[in-house]
Order: sequence, then structure tokens, then C-alpha cells
Amino acid sequence: MSTKTASLLVQGYEVVIGFETHTQLATQSKIFSRAATAFGAEPNTQACAVDLALPGTLPVMNREAVACAIRFGLAVGAHIAEKSVFARKNYFYPDLPKGYQISQYEIPVVQGGAVSFFLGDEKKTVRLVRAHLEEDAGKSLHEDSSLGGGGQSGIDLNRAGTPLLEIVTEPDIRSSAEAVAYAKELHKIVTWIGICDGNMQEGSFRCDANVSVRKPGEKLGTRREIKNLNSFKFMQQAIDYEVRWQIEQIEDGHAIQQATVLFDPDTGETRAMRTKEDAADYRYFPDPDLPPLVVARAWVDQVKAAMPELPRAMAERFVQQYGLPEYDATTLTQSPAMAAYFEAAAQASGQAKMASNWVMGEVSRRLNNEERDIADVPVSAAQLAALLKRIADGTVSNNAAKQVMDALWKGEGQDVDAVIDAKGLKQVSDTGAIEKIIDEVMAANADMVAQFRAGKEKAFNALVGQAMKASKGKANPQQVNDLLRQKLG
Repeated sequence: MSTKTASLLVQGYEVVIGFETHTQLATQSKIFSRAATAFGAEPNTQACAVDLALPGTLPVMNREAVACAIRFGLAVGAHIAEKSVFARKNYFYPDLPKGYQISQYEIPVVQGGAVSFFLGDEKKTVRLVRAHLEEDAGKSLHEDSSLGGGGQSGIDLNRAGTPLLEIVTEPDIRSSAEAVAYAKELHKIVTWIGICDGNMQEGSFRCDANVSVRKPGEKLGTRREIKNLNSFKFMQQAIDYEVRWQIEQIEDGHAIQQATVLFDPDTGETRAMRTKEDAADYRYFPDPDLPPLVVARAWVDQVKAAMPELPRAMAERFVQQYGLPEYDATTLTQSPAMAAYFEAAAQASGQAKMASNWVMGEVSRRLNNEERDIADVPVSAAQLAALLKRIADGTVSNNAAKQVMDALWKGEGQDVDAVIDAKGLKQVSDTGAIEKIIDEVMAANADMVAQFRAGKEKAFNALVGQAMKASKGKANPQQVNDLLRQKLG
């Protein structure tokens, strides 16, 4: 079975997934008040009278939140509505002080658009329905009675009124792997354009997956919504479990009931939290305290002029400008910091492919081992470029270059040439010296020479290895290869 077919069918069922992602916008204040949005404050210290819905208070739109929505719409090729409307979404939770949430329903500010990404070597596109502005609710805090808390619950309203952009997809996703790839691409977009810090642990990027299954060709099945997935690992685990559970239920003759479910990372299972509401249950109606949101074309043009080069466009440029494979270009544009680091090293060294290999390989490996971000890399792009030049001109071998990188990484030197000299890593490129080594190796390994001349290519590699060993790894490998072949006839 091909990878494509396997991703579409699970035990004879087609998986259908739609996503709703709550992206916390990177504003200094809340969407309808001047209260701060900083994470980690003491409970209920960042909730003002507007957030608490005290009588006589009125919401005032945060202009920067709208600018964030415009930036996102431009990034995904969506339509930016000239006029959109805020509505009241009515439901009663303890952490929702108004008894309703201000959101957008019938006329959102961002309409349509798409997110494209690669799953392996296959390009996928997920269509977006909308992205609408809304306020966040507060947070319920539950104390564990086993820890002496008496099983009490409290309400922290610091998050109440925090600006969100809810991004809703069509049900275009067909596997958990595709869902994770989409979520990662969306995460990259919102952090790249600076509208969200993307911190999933702090709740800045929360994903809800609407999952259903059906036999191929049948109408859409009943969906269950997995709420608040806050890591890509848990996202894949939750969707895989939910798919298996739904198929088992259907195979056992049970109907799927529409519901909201939570994922328990400890058990690896989803569990129903409540029956799923439909739009009618929320009794949406236009918010009488907020006029329609009007976005002038001149404002959209102004935001567009200030937009950074987007990751997909940058990846395409890397392919054209530097001759990189598409895989390299996509990997290098995972973040603005990585893209900038690569490009600086590539331009300064004139060795784009080598720079790509080192950034994706040696540099990324070391960062991953130390759980560091590319922004914290201890070797500058200029130092990497200097090292790449020395590899290209034959001053050091690739293995010796890794030793130089190790010294630079540990702060044992700043200048590449000085490190090479101090550690005696310069390659031997003198033809006469290498010829002498080869002559000695051939004399000492006459049997290998005979094997090669009898047609055994492996013997040649063994002779090269002996020559490199005799030179203590300092001989230029290409020269060793060329001179050895000449002498072997």
C-alpha cells in the first residue's frame, strides 16, 4: 500500500479532520480594555472593570488586535472584510464573567485563505473557512483534595478579555500526521509574522481537532471535538486514539454522539466532557455595544507594505537563488532566525549548499542535544562562513572542521584560522608529501594493490583508508584519491 493510500484509509475508513486554532495575539493590552496580557501574573491582578463586566462599562476595540488579523489574512491569501460584525456568544461558565463571549459569527474579519505545507515530499493544502477575532474566557483553578486543598476550585480572570484570533479550517485533513504538519505550518506562520509568541505550554496556541470517520464515498460522519491540544506530540496521540475509538464503536454497532472530549496524556485516551453544542445553542446576536469593524483598504495596504517575506516565498527564493533542494529550503525556513543564519553564512562563504548541510546537520544536532534555539547558537554565521571557506579551499577536511566547530562552540577560540593552527588541523595538500605516503602504503599493501588491479573496487577504498591513516587524517582526501588512481594505472 502506498503512503498516500495508507494515510487516507484506516481499517477501511476515511478519517476526516477539521481544525479550530485559538491564537493569542501578541498585544500589550486586551482586546476590549487596557488591562495587561502578560503571562504569569498573580490571579485576578490583570482583570479590570471591563473584563469583569461591571455595570456601566463598555468595550473599546484594540486597534493592534485588528492589525494582527489583517497580517494573518494577508499571509494566507484570504479576503479581508471591509466591514465585519461582533456578536455575543451566550453560554454560562464560572470563568466567563459576562455570561457571554464577544466573538464574530456571520461576518468575520478574515474570510477564506489556505495553508500549504509538505508531508514528506507531497504538497498538501488545507483551505481555511475564516479567522475571527474574539475574547478569551478566564480560567478555572482546581485544587487537589489529596494535597490538602479540600477539593476547592477558584476562578482566575487574568485571561478574560485576552485577544484571540480563531482560525477555522474546512474538513480537509485526512490523517493525524497531516494534522500535525498543518498545525506546525500554521504555528510557523503566526510566529513568523509576529502576531503570536506560539507558546503552547502557556496557552498562546491552542488547537481543537474535529474528528470523524466514514466509509469512502459516504456522507460526513458525526464529529467529536478534541479540545485544547497543547503539544504536537499529544495532538497526534489524541487523534490516533480518537480515530481507533470511533471505528471500534461503529464496528460494534454503536452510533457516534457529537461531543466535546479531552485528551488525557497519562492514559493516552480521550474522554467525553460534554455534549457538543451547535451554533443555535449559543444564541448569537450582534453586540449592541460595538459598532461594525471597518477596515479601510489604505490600512490593509499599509500593513501589507510592512509584512516580512513569508516562509513559503522565502523557501522558493532559496531554491532559485541558491540552487537548494526544496527539502533544504523548507527546513531552513522553519523560523526567521534559522533562515537569517543560513543566508548570512551562505552569502559570506559563497558555499550555499555546504552552508545548508551544516546548518541542518552539525549546527542543528548540537542545538537539539543542548535543547537550545538557533537564536542562542554560540557560533556566529560569520564564523561558520569562515570555516566553510576553509573546507572549500582544502585547508581542512570535513572531519577536522567538526573539531574546529567543537572548539568554537565551547568558546575555546574565536578565529577559525587560529583554531586550525593551534590544533594542527591543516590538511596536507603538498603533492610530493602525499605521493610519498601513497608509495609507502602501496609497498606495504601489495595484496590490496593486486586485488584492485584484479577488479575489486573495495580494495581501492581500503588503500585510501590506509593512506589517510598514515597521514593521521591530514592528507587532502581528494588528492589522495586522484594520486592513488594515477599510481594504480
